[in-house]
Amino acid sequence: MGSETVKCSNCGKRNKVPAAGAGTPRCGNCHEPLPWIASAADGDFAEIAEKSSVPVLVDLWATWCGPCRMVSPALEQLARERAGQIKLVKTDVDAAPATAERFTVRAVPTLLVLDRGEVLARQAGAAPVPQLRAWLDQALSAKVGKETKS
Repeated sequence: MGSETVKCSNCGKRNKVPAAGAGTPRCGNCHEPLPWIASAADGDFAEIAEKSSVPVLVDLWATWCGPCRMVSPALEQLARERAGQIKLVKTDVDAAPATAERFTVRAVPTLLVLDRGEVLARQAGAAPVPQLRAWLDQALSAKVGKETKS
C-alpha cells in the first residue's frame, strides 16, 4: 500500500495521504480535510476499501476503457468536493480479477458506494458529474437513513 501526494485546496501545501488508515486525511499545515483517493488491488482491497472509516466510492475500471478514462476526472472532482466525507478507491479490474468477480463486474466502469464492505449503491457506465453527484448523494442519504433506524 502506498500513499498519494495531494495538494491542499485551502493553503496549497502538499501532503502525503496513505491508502489506508484510521480517521480521514487532513492537511498538516491548516488541518482542512483532504481528498482521499487511493488505488487498490486484490491483495489490499479489504484493507483500503472495506475497512475505511468513511463511505467509499469504488471505481472498477480498465486501462483500455474509454468511458473509464472519461469518468475518472468526474470521480476525482467528487472526492475533492466531499473531502473528509468519502474515499475514492480505484481498482483496475484486469489487475484485480478476484475483486471484479466478487462484485460481479460485467461492464466497466462499474461504480459502487460501500460502507464497511456493504454495497449501498451500484452503477455501470460513465455519467456526467451532476448525475454522479446525485447518485452518490442518494446512496449516502440511504446510509444515514439506515443509521437512524438502527
